[in-house]
Amino acid sequence: MSIAKANDDTLQDFIRSNDGWTLLDGKLHKEFAFTNFKHAFAFMTFVAEYAETHNHHPEWFNVYRHVKVDLITHEVSGISERDFKMANYMDAVAEAQNE
Repeated sequence: MSIAKANDDTLQDFIRSNDGWTLLDGKLHKEFAFTNFKHAFAFMTFVAEYAETHNHHPEWFNVYRHVKVDLITHEVSGISERDFKMANYMDAVAEAQNE
């Protein structure tokens, strides 16, 4: 399956319509905050399972209840539909963890 790099209009539309996502150093970026370390780690565990299944892995950093995420598709040297899908999945998992 061919992967296409997102054009600037598509990228800006995604950022405008998805709370908290920004463009940082050419990558989709978001910082998540959870109620505690357990919820942050659970978030990372759910996302790790998804990432393995879809062979698309985030760049991330965790300290206590915070998780910083950067998404990029290395095959296209930019952001693709894979990153948008991962970002949407992360948002859904984060929302569930913070309920």
